[in-house]
Amino acid sequence: MRMIIIPQTTLSVFPLCLGGNVFGWTIDEKQSHAVLNAYFEHGGNFVDTADVYSEWQDGNVGGESETIIGDWIKSRHNRDQFIVATKVAKLSTRPGLSAKNILAACDDSLKRLKTDYIDLYYSHDDDPNTPLQESLTAFSTLIEQGKVRYIASSNYSPERMTEALEVSKEHGLASYIGVQNQYNLLDRKPYEDGMSDVVAANNLSCLPYLAIARGFLTGKYQPGVTVDSVRAASAVTYQNERGWKTLSLVTDIAKSHGVPLAAVALAWLRSQSTVSVPISAARTVEQLEEIIQMVELSSDEIAELTDITA
Repeated sequence: MRMIIIPQTTLSVFPLCLGGNVFGWTIDEKQSHAVLNAYFEHGGNFVDTADVYSEWQDGNVGGESETIIGDWIKSRHNRDQFIVATKVAKLSTRPGLSAKNILAACDDSLKRLKTDYIDLYYSHDDDPNTPLQESLTAFSTLIEQGKVRYIASSNYSPERMTEALEVSKEHGLASYIGVQNQYNLLDRKPYEDGMSDVVAANNLSCLPYLAIARGFLTGKYQPGVTVDSVRAASAVTYQNERGWKTLSLVTDIAKSHGVPLAAVALAWLRSQSTVSVPISAARTVEQLEEIIQMVELSSDEIAELTDITA
C-alpha cells in the first residue's frame, strides 16, 4: 500500500486515518482492540483521538479512547510503527488553549496513551479568549521538549487559521501543518468556502473528519429504513433529494468497481488536491473492511461526484 507523506512533516501514513472517537463510547476495549488489530494487519499506522473522547457517554470522564489506544499499543509493542494524533481544548476538566492548560493536558494524554511523545497534536477548537501567541508558544515548548512532533488545528475558521500562521511566522513559533475540519461529499461548503484556499496557499494538509457523512455514504440509510445507530438522528440532515441522488451515484460507481460505497466516498476525498488523508471510524471489523478498501476513481467519476454535490 502506498503511504502518504503529510506535507511539511516526515510523517508517512496509511491513506486512511482510523478515527478513535468510538473507542470507549459505542464499543468497549475488547471490540476496539479487534478493530485496531484488523487495521494494523491491513498496514494501517495512523490513529486519531482526543482527550475529550468520550466524556459525553454516561459514566465516562474523558480520555477513554486514549487509554484504550495506549493499552493496545503497549500490548502490541508497536509504538514506533504507529502515528498517534490527539487533541486538546474540549475536555471539560481541561478546557481551552491557555499555555497552562495545553502543557497539563499534553502530560495527561501522554500518560493515557502510555507514550512519551505525540506525533500530531491538534487544537481541537479555537479559543478566542486566549491569545494565539500564548497557545503557539506552549505548543512550541512541547515540541522543544520532544513531547510533540507536529501541531495542527481543528474547527478553525479560515481567518483564524491565517492569523495563527502569521503569528507563528512573526514570532518564530511552531506552526500548524494542517487542519482537521468536517469535509465530505455532502458537507463541502464550509471547507471549500475559504479554508481550502488557506490550506493550498500555505502548503498545508486537510485531514477531514466525518468523511463518510455520519455513515450516510455507506448506503445503510435508505428511504423508509430505520437504522440502529447513535448517528442516525444526525444523519437525517442528508436524507433529502440531494442526498439520495448522491447516494445513488455513489452506489452505481461502487458497483462498477466492485467495492463498498464508503470506499468511493473516501476516494473522492483523496482526489481533492488539499486533502492528505481522510479520517473514518469503524465499530466492527466488518465496518473496517468497508472503509479500508482502496479504489482509484476515473477523472470522469470524480467530476460526476463533484458536479452532483456542487
